[in-house]
Amino acid sequence: MAKPTLLTVDDDPNVLKAIERDLRARYGENYRVLRANSGDAGLEILRELRVRNDAVALLLADQRMPQMDGIGFLNEARKVYPDAKRALLTAYADTGAAINAINEVNVHYFFLKPWDPPAQHLYPVIDDLLEDWTAAYRPAYEGIRVLGTRWSSKAYEVRDFLARNHVPYQWIDLELSAEDPEVKQLIASVGDDAAKLPLTLFPDGTRMFQSSPAELAEKIGLKTRADTQFYDFAIVGGGPGGLATAVYGASEGLKTVMLDREAPGGQAGLSSRIENYLGFPSGLSGGDLARRAVMQAQRFGVEILAPQEVIELRAEGPYRILKLADGNEISCHAVLIATGVQWRKLEVPGMDRMQGAGVYYGGGSQEAISCKGETVYVVGGANSAGQAALNFAQYAEKVVMLVRGDSLSATMSRYLIDQIEKTPNIQIWTHAAIIEVHGDTHLEEISVQCSDTNTVERVPASSMFIYIGALPRTDWLEGTVARDERGFVLAGPDLLKNGKLPAAWNLDRDPFLLESSVPGVFVVGDVRHGSIKRVASAVGEGAIAVQFIHRYMAKV
Repeated sequence: MAKPTLLTVDDDPNVLKAIERDLRARYGENYRVLRANSGDAGLEILRELRVRNDAVALLLADQRMPQMDGIGFLNEARKVYPDAKRALLTAYADTGAAINAINEVNVHYFFLKPWDPPAQHLYPVIDDLLEDWTAAYRPAYEGIRVLGTRWSSKAYEVRDFLARNHVPYQWIDLELSAEDPEVKQLIASVGDDAAKLPLTLFPDGTRMFQSSPAELAEKIGLKTRADTQFYDFAIVGGGPGGLATAVYGASEGLKTVMLDREAPGGQAGLSSRIENYLGFPSGLSGGDLARRAVMQAQRFGVEILAPQEVIELRAEGPYRILKLADGNEISCHAVLIATGVQWRKLEVPGMDRMQGAGVYYGGGSQEAISCKGETVYVVGGANSAGQAALNFAQYAEKVVMLVRGDSLSATMSRYLIDQIEKTPNIQIWTHAAIIEVHGDTHLEEISVQCSDTNTVERVPASSMFIYIGALPRTDWLEGTVARDERGFVLAGPDLLKNGKLPAAWNLDRDPFLLESSVPGVFVVGDVRHGSIKRVASAVGEGAIAVQFIHRYMAKV
């Protein structure tokens, strides 16, 4: 935590040096002492401290300064740091002005120059001022802060990226906090740049406007470049399957790298609550599961690169080579594909404009608090939708689940259905489909069609979260690895067609259970054809895959 600041302002260099010396001698251990040679310079320092969210305990300014006198400076400084104690340095002839300052602009004290000895004329009063300030002081949040509006898709992208990478941050919604004095001071400190939202502020004072995930990753120190060009084993995708394989592979001595285009955790990492995962009787969030798995993998030496996208895979003799979006390449003996799936797009009018501005695919755990007192619409009837509905129900006035089928029983686990039925502010609309979304700058209404009656109802809506089906993102494997008609990767027995293996298979053995059409390239989790879409299944496949990888590498 940065020390609170004592700022002294004087245009006389000798006086400035003397007061700084005396303040450091007495308070340097617990406070940071800064100085400025003019009122304007002092205000610039204060604005920068405000952006950094640093505390200022005392302002001490000389009355007789050109352009801006001490009273003028303290009056302006009060707008930036209203809680800081304010004091004047005055000559005997200026005591009248100093008394007026106490009465009119709430200056807390004035000191006569010279103040020697400071132990008698300076320190006792400053001690009292600092004691008063400390008694009322509440330490400010010191981490990353994001300023923006709830309906900004760019702001949502920044918050979602930080949340998924388990980076703590403070969200400041300028629409909700417009009248908050501290927010007003912060916006004033940023100046004209406040219009370039969203704005991400870092503890070191760095400001980033409309930043991309790549820029954020570099700033917060996420690893996106490999330490070396060759590994025993490379994992593409950081969901539960990829993380499990990373842990088991690295713990058994494989030099392992894992790459994810967004953040470790995958779709499971976005789940607000997973209650049927073995060993956690009270359940845990997907974010907690991902965080623990990442820590475990790193403890065994797994190198995690995120955000980093793989755009091509090729085989060259015994080596498997991954081409990355930044142009670099990674070589290895074996590759595991664990890229999971992405939510299927809802193709209705208005969706493109509203995405990130009231319409969201998956996720939503960090958005729940923003929906307090509102009606939230959840589209989908599988487990992810049920978990989200229960999470939103803790904050929203009402949660409406829009389900195409007759009920939830065909697509959702019984324990979730039971909990939903016991939650009074969750409603289920069956045979319901979204056919259009409406709004100018953000979602305002949705049109819902009932398939039974073919009637359409247009209802107010500010937040809609979509969990409908899932498709693999495997275009980067085109021409290399065999996939089914939907893009899921074929492996093991599923590669057989009419009892024959693909023509490209060049080994005198059948593919291992989780091995793709390219020897040494394995697949686990939701991206695999015929997989069971459960976290535990992906983790189990990841553990099994390591054994096949060892068998493959033993003969490379």
